[in-house]
Amino acid sequence: MPVGEVDLEVDVLGTGEPVLWIQTALLADELVPCARIVTATGRYASVLQHRRGYAGSDAATSPGSVGRDALDALGVLDACARPRAHVVGLSYAAAVALRLGADHPDRVATLTLIEPPPVHVPAGPDFRAANADLLERSLADGPAAALEHFLTLVSGPGWAAAYEHLLPGAVAQARRDARTFFEVDVPALLTWRMDDAAVARVTAPVLSVSGTASGPWFAQVRDWVRGILPHADEHLVQGAGHDLALTHAADVAGAVTTFLDAHPIGGGEAP
Repeated sequence: MPVGEVDLEVDVLGTGEPVLWIQTALLADELVPCARIVTATGRYASVLQHRRGYAGSDAATSPGSVGRDALDALGVLDACARPRAHVVGLSYAAAVALRLGADHPDRVATLTLIEPPPVHVPAGPDFRAANADLLERSLADGPAAALEHFLTLVSGPGWAAAYEHLLPGAVAQARRDARTFFEVDVPALLTWRMDDAAVARVTAPVLSVSGTASGPWFAQVRDWVRGILPHADEHLVQGAGHDLALTHAADVAGAVTTFLDAHPIGGGEAP
């Protein structure tokens, strides 16, 4: 699909109110299981995009930025002729979704943020240092070795078998796309900033979703979202880590569906 100066791979599932699922960093289809469950209700059309440098989309050039990805997401809505949509973002994509909601509030009907990156929290310096270390590993040892190190930290030494069971093909796809993650997405994340003025422009209803076992960094993220968006609803997924969209897809999708039902794009009563 032509979006600005690039072609992005976009899939639309089902019919109904549009839900834009912005692809996160690294795992191109991490949100697909949740999107399928939400689509199966028969009330929502899931618009699934692959960002630059992932799967069948055009290659990503450096420097990347959260702002550029937000403009690409807006371009997807334009190309699909969707004046407004529910928007869902996980991890890196939650930063993109938040930027889209701030810069184009008229296009975002609701905003679901699933564990945004811990950049603006007290642990932010540690998080940025960890990402700087990832960049150094990628430069020294190559993206494949850095990928193995990163996903072992996130999901344990059995990450490959677990991911393949939950999302067949995910491991090979992640290895193919690893260069984009390390050379474009991680640097973009390190430069992401969301100030008070930008947050004040967010007018959409917000749902904050997080796992109780995601660790102290993301516990701080929950507090951060609660502080900057006090009107946000919150859903905690018991026992889930940062890979909750895969390991607890039904729980996450159920929370998203309930939230969307309560805030229909057309207004009035929820369906």
